[in-house]
Amino acid sequence: MFTKHLFYLTSEQLCAYEWHNGRLSGGVCFVNNRGGIDDFMDYIDSHHRFSPAYILADLIEEDFQRVTLPHVSGAGARKLLQRRLMQQYRETPFRHHEVQGREAAGRRDDIVLLSALTNPSSVQPWVEALEQLQMPLAGLYSTTLMSEELVRKLRLNDEHLLLVTQQSAGWRQSYFQNGMLKFSRLTPAIDRDGNPVNIGVETAKTQQFLSSQRLMARGQVLAAVVVTPAADTEALNEQCEDGAETVFRLLSLESVADGVGLKTGGGDVDDLADHLAEPMLLALLAHRAPASHYTLGLWQRYFKLWRARVNLYAVSATLAICGAAWTGANLWQEHEANSDSKQLAAETSSFNQRYRATMAEIPPRVTTTANMRAAVNVERMLATQSGSPIGMATVVSEALEAVPQIRLLQMDWKVNAPSANPPAPGQDATQATPISSLVAGIPQRAPQTLVLEAEIMSDQDDYRNAVDSMTQFAKALARHSHLTVEVEKPPVDTRSSVKLSGKAGTQAAAPGRARFTLNLVWKP
Repeated sequence: MFTKHLFYLTSEQLCAYEWHNGRLSGGVCFVNNRGGIDDFMDYIDSHHRFSPAYILADLIEEDFQRVTLPHVSGAGARKLLQRRLMQQYRETPFRHHEVQGREAAGRRDDIVLLSALTNPSSVQPWVEALEQLQMPLAGLYSTTLMSEELVRKLRLNDEHLLLVTQQSAGWRQSYFQNGMLKFSRLTPAIDRDGNPVNIGVETAKTQQFLSSQRLMARGQVLAAVVVTPAADTEALNEQCEDGAETVFRLLSLESVADGVGLKTGGGDVDDLADHLAEPMLLALLAHRAPASHYTLGLWQRYFKLWRARVNLYAVSATLAICGAAWTGANLWQEHEANSDSKQLAAETSSFNQRYRATMAEIPPRVTTTANMRAAVNVERMLATQSGSPIGMATVVSEALEAVPQIRLLQMDWKVNAPSANPPAPGQDATQATPISSLVAGIPQRAPQTLVLEAEIMSDQDDYRNAVDSMTQFAKALARHSHLTVEVEKPPVDTRSSVKLSGKAGTQAAAPGRARFTLNLVWKP
């Protein structure tokens, strides 16, 4: 965690603190004169001059004005606010604005709180000293504007709230309406006669001023919350008496620090009671570190350079971590790949040993491996391409199931291979004629023929049924593609060239013998 320099600035002095590892330390004060500024620069030279600095100002010359502006947005709104700030606070560069809502009626103009440090000479010497030392100045903050965060953390939800804090510059009285800052004033803790200021009386003056400015109406109750060390609570109780329009509530610094989540006694804030409210506000600033309340312009350039450098370091660290992670992942993958390679090499060696052992047990080969592979390929081709009666027999079997009255007598199957060439002159006639390669299905399957002889199991002299059965059987065969069916001999020969003989009603020699013959041709 970076060390933060926290400077508490008043009209008379500047007190320097350091915030490191969640603890606030230091408290060296420098008087607002030439010698004090020189001592301050020597102090910065010896205390981490390149760490960011935060200035928390508690000045009596801090002015607050409430104005209404036309409701606009975008770049136009920014220009309008800047122009209004310049008109209101022309003599100081330390200006601030805060839009606090819109009016309920009329044009619904924006309600804007304008504030500024009207005496820039109280701030400029310290800022210029930091600029000369090239120290990154993160922002210039106001204790009054920081008290807005304090009110939110303490959940002080009164409609009219006056927050009173005891600080080294005196008593700071900040008025809040529905949680929004409207006015603030700083009064000395000691009057001109050297006596402590009566808080009750000062609160009554503030309430009278608020009524005159129409921030509060007559009869409305003001809730005054006084934050003070526990040791001073009893004395303040005598001064702060409730009235018809005022209700006091005393809170100890210790309880307030606990309420905002700050640790005391060796934690975030040490010696809280001795330093009044300053350490608590500084610790709250260190925890939040919001954008600068008051504009700094070029005085903030070294902080922007410091932030850019930190971002570059962060990006470099991120890239280095990603690179290291990537390198680690690659090394791990390389390790796994080497392990896998060794395992594969061991498996390869084991398989080679088993192969050599198996080959040693096999008797010597009668031919080469290429010839054996060719023989296997030829055998597979013969099994798939060569002619076989199984296909046509399957077709006939399916047709017989469709026409059960037909009984198969015989089948004559053959492959229609082209006839071999006659023996050449001088060739031995007794030598076997070579078989065509089409029988083996090379280069393609050869046509096949099947002569089928069957008979029809029908009643005597039922010729019409015989003819119909044969026709149905032939159609069942013809349904298959690439199959041609030709009737060679019908069951009843009705050709004109054939003599029709027989006697009606005569018992046939063998009943149910109406036979027919079909020629089936299958072309691939």
